[in-house]
Amino acid sequence: MHPDTHLVIQLQSFDQKIAALEKEVAALPKHIATIEKTLESHVRKLEADRAALSANQKDRKRLEGDIQVHQQKISKLRDQMLGAKTNEQYKAFQHEIEYAEKEIRKIEDKILELMGESEALEGNVKTAEVALKEEKQLVETEKTSARDSTAADQAELITLRAARAEAVAKLPRATLNGYDRIRKKWHGLVIAEAVEGRCSACQIMLRPQLFQDLKNGDQLMTCENCGRFLYYNPPMSFVDMVTG
Repeated sequence: MHPDTHLVIQLQSFDQKIAALEKEVAALPKHIATIEKTLESHVRKLEADRAALSANQKDRKRLEGDIQVHQQKISKLRDQMLGAKTNEQYKAFQHEIEYAEKEIRKIEDKILELMGESEALEGNVKTAEVALKEEKQLVETEKTSARDSTAADQAELITLRAARAEAVAKLPRATLNGYDRIRKKWHGLVIAEAVEGRCSACQIMLRPQLFQDLKNGDQLMTCENCGRFLYYNPPMSFVDMVTG
C-alpha cells in the first residue's frame, strides 16, 4: 500500500467526524429554538384560556347585576300595582312585571351557559398549568444537556482539527489538492477500497492492469470511473491470522 494511502484514509476519517460534529453543534440551537417556540405557544394558549375564564366571570357578574336591576324593578312595580286605580293600569304593571321576569329567565339561562363554559375553561387552565410546569422543567433540562453536548463537541472538534492539520502537513501538495477536489465532488467520500477488482464506492470493475498496479502499491491511484482514490487490503491467510 502506498504511504500516502494511510494519510488519506486518516484525513477522510477526521473530516467525516468533524463534519458530523459540526452538524450536531449547528443542530442543537435549532432544536432548542423549536422546543422554546413550542413552549411559548403553550404559554400563549394558557394565557388565552385564563383571559377567557376572566371574561366569563366578568360576564356572569354583569348578568347577575342585571338580574338585581330587574328584581328591583319588579319590586317597585308591585308596589305601584297596589296603587293602581284602574284595571288598565293594573294590567300594564302586570305586563311590565311579566316582561321583567321573562328577561330574568333569559339572563339565568345565559348564566347557566356561562357556568358550563367556565367549568371547561377552569379544567383547561388547571391541566395546562400542570403540563406547562413539567414542560418548562423538560426544556431547561434539554437546554442544559444541549449546552453540555455543545461544549463536549467543541472540545472534540479542537482535538480533531489539530490532528487533521498534522495529517495535512504530511501529505504532498498534489495529493492534498486531489483530496480536496474529490471531497468536494463526492461530499466527503474520498477514498474507497477495491474489493475483488471492483471499486466499492461506484461498483465499477477496474481494469486488470490498474488493479494489479494498485496491489503493487507503488503509487496512489484513482478509480477511472468515479475518480476517487483507491486502496487495496490483501486478504489475510489462515497462517497470517494464526501467527498475528
